[in-house]
Amino acid sequence: MPHPLVPRTRSRHRRWLTTAFTGLAATVLAVTGTQTGASAAPHAASRAAADVNNAKNPGFEAGLAGWTCSSGAGSTVSSPVHGGTAALKATPSGTDQAKCSQTVSVKPNSTYTLSAYVQGSYVYLGASGTGTTDVSTWTPGATTWQQLKTTFTTGPSTTSVTVYTHGWYGQSAYFADDISVFGPDGGNGDPGDPVPDAPTGLTAGAVTSSSVALSWNPATYATGYHVYRDGTKVQAVTGTSATVTGLSPATAYRFQITATNAAGESAKSAAVTATTSQGGGDGPAVPKHAVTGYWQNFNNGATVQKISDVPDQYDIIAVSFADATTTPGAITFNLDSAGLGGYTVAQFKADIKAKQAAGKNVILSVGGEKGTISVNDSASANNFATSAYALMQEYGFNGVDIDLENGLNPTYMTQALRSLSQKAGSKLVITMAPQTIDMQSTQGGYFKTALNIKDILTVVNMQYYNSGSMLGCDGKVYSQGTVDFLTALACIQLEGGLDPSQVGIGVPASTRAAGGGYVSPSVVNSALDCLTKGTGCGSFKPARTYPSLRGAMTWSTNWDAATGNAWSNAVGPHVHNLP
Repeated sequence: MPHPLVPRTRSRHRRWLTTAFTGLAATVLAVTGTQTGASAAPHAASRAAADVNNAKNPGFEAGLAGWTCSSGAGSTVSSPVHGGTAALKATPSGTDQAKCSQTVSVKPNSTYTLSAYVQGSYVYLGASGTGTTDVSTWTPGATTWQQLKTTFTTGPSTTSVTVYTHGWYGQSAYFADDISVFGPDGGNGDPGDPVPDAPTGLTAGAVTSSSVALSWNPATYATGYHVYRDGTKVQAVTGTSATVTGLSPATAYRFQITATNAAGESAKSAAVTATTSQGGGDGPAVPKHAVTGYWQNFNNGATVQKISDVPDQYDIIAVSFADATTTPGAITFNLDSAGLGGYTVAQFKADIKAKQAAGKNVILSVGGEKGTISVNDSASANNFATSAYALMQEYGFNGVDIDLENGLNPTYMTQALRSLSQKAGSKLVITMAPQTIDMQSTQGGYFKTALNIKDILTVVNMQYYNSGSMLGCDGKVYSQGTVDFLTALACIQLEGGLDPSQVGIGVPASTRAAGGGYVSPSVVNSALDCLTKGTGCGSFKPARTYPSLRGAMTWSTNWDAATGNAWSNAVGPHVHNLP
């Protein structure tokens, strides 16, 4: 698949992209500048008065007035917006890039700076008809508002240029807002303010184990501010204060602020460092080496259990499963009291508390083979986070497990999980159980999501079963049900960007628990030894060891119980005694 480094004319054959970055895109185009040549001196003398925003309807407050979008691909929406109450939404198709453009009046022999704030996959910003060198810039993917910027100079007889934004064939919708062509007045523009100065007076206020409150002085011409944590933008606000949440206890963070308006973004402020307090949150810490087990909220022939029946070898108990609702992205939970022999909600909640008191984490698994939850836009991402947090508060769950076996959207699942993290705090447990095909490449949706939330992710327990043969990290094919299958596929995650503490080996507890891929507990233990100590390997031996590997997972505690807990009795102590 060709990498779209620059916009190209669509060929008759389908163009595939080598890199898939999915997300929303919102674009703020700003053009600032000076005249060159004979008229440069007089303009320099009056620049503050002469520079204007030459774009018409820059914030789409008047719908698409002044803008033309190819194939009817554009519309205006009320969310997300960068400023005001409206923004452009444009959706590419397999044969159209969803190009939205405007002809802007400019002065000859003038230099302009074109900038944009964007959200989405493969979003382009450019200017054509400049009379000199046409320009464009792009982003492969932006899940929050991101600025694009470039400059161009008009020719000696150029009185108008076309400014545009577009996506890429077959990608998801992008968003654009606050379009500005800021520079010498071409005759039809609106007056505009210059780019703000960097904010001053940044200070850290109240600190908890998971949050830091910040405040700063207002910047002239600013209409908003961006908050940066350790160099990464984490918030956009309109006032002069913000509270950054989702932080880890007893950790130092470096914060900076920028001021923004339609003309662009200021330089970063002087940095301030704040350290979160020790401890916090409601759940116990997950052990360095942990065993995860799925608990069945249904009777499928395996041993029916209460939460209290789950053996102590399990450190994380994933309650299976959450239920979908009629609200997109939202989840609920319904205890199958009848199927579980009269197990009451009150007993269920009390058992969760007892497990937590014993140092265990109990989380809610979302998905499964028949799961129908879909998080594919900002609204559903918000619904997921809000409903998941409500269930955590109602039942006492310590977090969530993502087991969506019909695929996921990495942009919006990332958004959902980060929103949940901000609500729940630093002790939130997030696990994932992708299928083997989902973790073959870092470009897969599951792998992208895991890397996107690496700072808040607990562990990925890939399902090394119901798979068939797959590629290992050495490019060779390995068959399921072998130690090489476990180690060579785990190597992809370990070398693909996840921390070893975020990698676990997921296997069936018995031959009846899965359609294929069962391995005996001794094979699981050999794979754990191979990855952590370099012993017990098969034909595949990793180039290095990973002593902090998190551990192992099984489906399910019920199928384990059906064989007298043979799996947890063998694998549990081995995991807990890893280096």
